[in-house]
Amino acid sequence: MLFPTIDFAIFFAVAFVASWLLNPYPTFWKLAIIAFSYFFYSWWDWRFVFLLVAATLIAHLGALGASYRGSAPKRAKAALVLSLVGLLGLLGYFKYAGFFAVNVDNVLHAMGAGRLVPLVQPTLPVAISFFTFMAISYVVDVYRGRIDTARPIDLAVYLCFFPHLIAGPIVRGEELLPQIRHHRNPAEVDFSRAIWMIMAGLFKKVVISSYVSTSIVQPVFSAPHAHSAPEVIFAAWGYAVQIYCDFSGYTDIAIGLALLLGIRFPVNFDAPYTARNLQDFWRRWHMTLSRWLRDYLYIPLGGNRGSDALVVRNIMLTMVLGGLWHGANWTFVIWGALHGSGQVVGHLRRKARVARGLPAVADGPLRATWQRFWTFQFVCLGWVFFNASSFSNATAVLGRLFTGWGTGSPLITPLLVLTIIGVIEAQFIPAGALERVQRVFSEQRAGVQAGLLALVLLAITTLGPTGVAPFIYYRF
Repeated sequence: MLFPTIDFAIFFAVAFVASWLLNPYPTFWKLAIIAFSYFFYSWWDWRFVFLLVAATLIAHLGALGASYRGSAPKRAKAALVLSLVGLLGLLGYFKYAGFFAVNVDNVLHAMGAGRLVPLVQPTLPVAISFFTFMAISYVVDVYRGRIDTARPIDLAVYLCFFPHLIAGPIVRGEELLPQIRHHRNPAEVDFSRAIWMIMAGLFKKVVISSYVSTSIVQPVFSAPHAHSAPEVIFAAWGYAVQIYCDFSGYTDIAIGLALLLGIRFPVNFDAPYTARNLQDFWRRWHMTLSRWLRDYLYIPLGGNRGSDALVVRNIMLTMVLGGLWHGANWTFVIWGALHGSGQVVGHLRRKARVARGLPAVADGPLRATWQRFWTFQFVCLGWVFFNASSFSNATAVLGRLFTGWGTGSPLITPLLVLTIIGVIEAQFIPAGALERVQRVFSEQRAGVQAGLLALVLLAITTLGPTGVAPFIYYRF
């Protein structure tokens, strides 16, 4: 069930009314949210609801055992390890079994051992990466003493709450569980901001992302040899715009939907294409995933502690595994390795300056612009591998940068150029300015707000394509 569809609009209208009618009755509210969320998840394949239930049970039992860290540390650690093995085992089987089977079989075949590994490709359940990471963070945080164990019904709501279920944001237990336990006051809900977020998300996804995808990204990546070098460049820039509008659009809608139900989600994007280096980019892009990788992978590996070799190892492992998290394909591994390598170079350069006793480089607008330009180009290089269907497809796209000059570029239209530039430049608008516009909208009478929303919906339906493609992050 896609957010920008009539089916979901009907579903959410029923869920919205039921949620607020049952709000005075906490147990019935939670049961209703679970029922709506499981129905929402079963829309793709009802059998995978049992997978979501299994992940919830593993997380619950693991957290119960892990909570005994103070009185029975060995028992707590065993419970933590067993629950992590169970959760990662589910994720590994459904997402990576086919990938590893194919690669192991190819290696054995190249060594002359024949085809020995049975090739299986389980159907990939929607959203398994997201609810698995949330379950892991819950168990680990209980083990660390950051949060208390939750009641089974609260944990079930936490993991299956439908606004975040399919593509995040990855919400921590300490962020969401207290909101589930406490009564929600409808008088405190900023309904105007919620509607604003939903409309903004719909426009980014349905209009901008769809337009850039169909006008240049899909044609170039599906047949790179038929396109010029300038078109390849604009396709890479276009995909940067497409994935940003697609994923941040989804997040905006998710935040708005949750807010309408009285629940607040953390921010997931902060103008990522204004970043001045890769470390800054990952503080701004998919922020809930970045923090998850930092807190549950990078820091436990050792983080910045130890020798340069250990820090390099930690950075590379974190980014490569973060790339592999996105999909069972070597292109994602390369994407993660590119970002890891770029961060390693930045880390070693900073260390070298400190070791040599050099002063900080003088900052200024020109240097900031230079850094932002080259950071964006590096990010776009990574997006080529991220979007490519295979390594050969990525190299074919990049190869046209050297062989595709001197031919026409009909796909590069004034509207496309303005769209790409507009989306990137919009990220430099101060957050305070956008908040003021949103506040002015919130202060208008209901009739004025309704009229403005009607105009936005008319623009979305007029400018958007027929039908709506799934959000890119649904497949992760």
